Amino acid sequence: MTIGRYYVTTSIPYVNGAPHLGHALELVQADVLARHRRRRGRPVRFLTGTDDNALKNVTAARAAGVPTAEFVGGNADRFAALREPLALSPDDFIRTGADPRHAPGVLRLWQRCAARGDLHRRRYTGRYCPGCEQFYTDAELPGGVCPEHGVAPEEISEENWFFRLSRYQDRLLRVLESGDVRIEPAAKRAEVLAFVRAGLRDVSVSRPAERAAGWGIPVPGDPSQVIYVWWEALANYVTALGDGDDFRDWWAGSADRVHVIGKGIVRFHAVHWLAQLLSAGLPLPTTILVHDYLTADGAKLAKSTGGGADPAELARRYGADALRWWLLREVPRTGDTDFTEDRLVARHDRELANGLGNLVQRTLTLVHRRADGVVGPPPAGTELAAAVEALPAAVDRAVDGYDLRAATGALLAVTDLANRTIEAERPWERRPGADAVLPGLVHACRVVAAELEPFLPGGAARLRAQLSEGERVGDPEPSFRRLARA
Repeated sequence: MTIGRYYVTTSIPYVNGAPHLGHALELVQADVLARHRRRRGRPVRFLTGTDDNALKNVTAARAAGVPTAEFVGGNADRFAALREPLALSPDDFIRTGADPRHAPGVLRLWQRCAARGDLHRRRYTGRYCPGCEQFYTDAELPGGVCPEHGVAPEEISEENWFFRLSRYQDRLLRVLESGDVRIEPAAKRAEVLAFVRAGLRDVSVSRPAERAAGWGIPVPGDPSQVIYVWWEALANYVTALGDGDDFRDWWAGSADRVHVIGKGIVRFHAVHWLAQLLSAGLPLPTTILVHDYLTADGAKLAKSTGGGADPAELARRYGADALRWWLLREVPRTGDTDFTEDRLVARHDRELANGLGNLVQRTLTLVHRRADGVVGPPPAGTELAAAVEALPAAVDRAVDGYDLRAATGALLAVTDLANRTIEAERPWERRPGADAVLPGLVHACRVVAAELEPFLPGGAARLRAQLSEGERVGDPEPSFRRLARA
């Protein structure tokens, strides 16, 4: 495994509505990466936050009849408040409209790109989707509608500042084809490469301040324009670090700079953002990890329509362990995934309550019954001992491959083997040597509990408290109680 600093970020969502389960997916994935690296002894910085300066935030505030700053602040607070119910461990949270670090950092980036001659102003007419806050060409609109929102973009003509994206086509191809910037999964990398090879056009990076109602960061020297939200929002990954020691340690000096994002914003991160950094003469991210979407009962999750499961409410009803486990076990590396509460309950009860939780409770009950709560060193040379020894490396390989389903599956494989060992060895029988298997079972439970921590920090803590670390184990208690459909 790579050593050195590990800087992991989520995308920053618009705050035109409340968080939905799709945001929880990304937050939990990034949290697992951060916790896993910390567990392996690496220095980690985990950043998340909110995109406050989007024009769609202004539109939503108007529709709600609430001042923009008040509307944005209230919804941003709801995203920040996901920390506790989802058991997240971010080191930093940035709000692009309120954090004093952001605007100065954006202006520094703008000025560096301007000094390269990569910014110019001209009139432009194009097809604009307010939902994406993006101009599209006709070729990018199958059936004449936005592929993300399913509506026909409006035609807008205005004078904006443009970034010379076309200038960086060859350099982008080199860093993407060489793997200097890794995009996972491979299908997303192929999509990005095809897009860049087809040719890049210069892109608009400002909007009229009048259309933005003055909301946003003014273009330096041109107060009639505000910086396009996608140009300045991407900068949060470096503006959160300032321009001093944190920037040198965590951006310039990190061994890994990892962005966790959804599939709808891959081009912004894997093309536009890389070109901005190349223009500014700054290091590139090392890895872009892309997840697909969640639906809920077959319907797309969306803040603006309220069509999304509330992650805080789900965590309140079923617990952080159950919600995190569903997100990690049910969601594959590729393909959209439909969420239902029945699936959450079934996954939790089958694998946690009846699987891992039952294993630990059975094992501790047997240790107290047959050995007065005391165990010796685990035996070597057994199938279970070999599987336990191999578990940390198996988890590492899966996490390194951004396959969190496989990582949690490795934990379950050892759990299942331990349960089969109990059935085969029958240590509850009153016969000589029947309890010899118990130290190996306790050791297996302890290793699984330790490796579980990045995925289910709460459940892992309960297991470790029962299993303890010495010769004497704690009392058996249900660690994962069966859930009732709320």
